[in-house]
Amino acid sequence: MDEALNELRETIEAGLGDSLVESVIRLEELRIRVRADHIERVMTFLRDDSSCLFKMLVDITAVDWPGRSPRFDVVYHLLSMRHNLRVRVVIQAGEETPVPSICGVFSSANWFERETWDMYGVMFSGHPDLRRILSDYGFEGHPLRKDFPLTGYVEVRYDDEQKRVVYEPVKLVQEFRRFDFMSPWEGAEYILPGDEKAEGAS
Repeated sequence: MDEALNELRETIEAGLGDSLVESVIRLEELRIRVRADHIERVMTFLRDDSSCLFKMLVDITAVDWPGRSPRFDVVYHLLSMRHNLRVRVVIQAGEETPVPSICGVFSSANWFERETWDMYGVMFSGHPDLRRILSDYGFEGHPLRKDFPLTGYVEVRYDDEQKRVVYEPVKLVQEFRRFDFMSPWEGAEYILPGDEKAEGAS
């Protein structure tokens, strides 16, 4: 496997030239970081070159780094069934800067890019139909961003009287519970519910 990955790495480095920023083999996986504006060229090369033949786009997702600029890594996972190899392609994207869509290279990228837009807010220029795919059309924000509140902003329910779906501000029905993550063998420093009964019985 190591030999095959090294050969693949050399092929990609020779074929991509200045499109390639970095290539790393770690934990028996090849990861390449490329320039965002060259992503269509990179994907076409990986799909068509006889030493690569990555014909299957497995996934597109993003990683949020809120303290970094540009904020997002967009991650593409490719599979070559001919060579039984995988490669991870990474580009960087900002909140306001769209990255080129690869729908023209892999038609399956359509829904993956829509999901990445919906969950993270990464925009894809040239996408034929960039709209939400998992959340509602009126949904505000992007729920997989690290600054998105755990409770969300609104809750959705069907109102039987109005005979329609209604949006309401989030209301928490109970106080947040207290978790101390203590070892059960150490014993709690406070009285656990029910302990007061045992003390009264003695």
